[in-house]
Amino acid sequence: MVADYVVRADSPTIFKSIGITGTSTSLLTTGVFGVMKTVVTLFWLFILIDKLGRRSLLMYGAIGGSVCMWYIGGYIAVADPSAHPTKTLSSGGISAMAFFYLWTIFYTPSWNGTPWVYNSEMHSQSVRPLAQAFAASNNWFWNFIVARFTPQMFDTMGFGVYMFFASLMLLSVVFAYFFLPETKGIPLEAMDRLFSRSLPARTAHKTVLAELRRDEEQFRRESVDAGKFNEAGYMVEERHVEKV
Repeated sequence: MVADYVVRADSPTIFKSIGITGTSTSLLTTGVFGVMKTVVTLFWLFILIDKLGRRSLLMYGAIGGSVCMWYIGGYIAVADPSAHPTKTLSSGGISAMAFFYLWTIFYTPSWNGTPWVYNSEMHSQSVRPLAQAFAASNNWFWNFIVARFTPQMFDTMGFGVYMFFASLMLLSVVFAYFFLPETKGIPLEAMDRLFSRSLPARTAHKTVLAELRRDEEQFRRESVDAGKFNEAGYMVEERHVEKV
């Protein structure tokens, strides 16, 4: 989420590092970035978030986004477009722009919106407002820190800025794999079990779903035996006939 804010806040600096010059051209590329982000967000909202799940989106988005950042950083390290400005964007610059927009496609449906969904699902009702408030304040705190020092980072690190964020995205893959279980389809009552230390994050979702199905089947069998449900799973209406 911080990377997205950096792109929006310092997009002229980022596009200049790739080799894009001129105010109108910079504004056009920033506008295309906004349109692409909107379209991908709608696709994520209606399809991807429940189709792929939260954990998979976070890992796939981080891997794809990291590859894009490595490519952009590698191009700037080799070509150094800011030191050799041209009126037209070179073929390498065009490919770097393509990877920048590809990064948008990877990042938007993963680390841009999915953490908010994940955070809203994992906490109980008693602490959910506080947890959401803490997550929002933490996000804006790091937005401020990174946006405040990004220009200085570009001045001192150059292409290393892209390498830095690419490395962070790789670390986020490791974090999601080992510490973030999938929450799709898990009711709030089972979240404590899902995040239990005894369950590895990579298998917790499958284990908890199997336990929930087993509990439901057991409940239905007991209800059938008690006469509350029929064998098809429908509730049997009990009728009391008074004798005259």
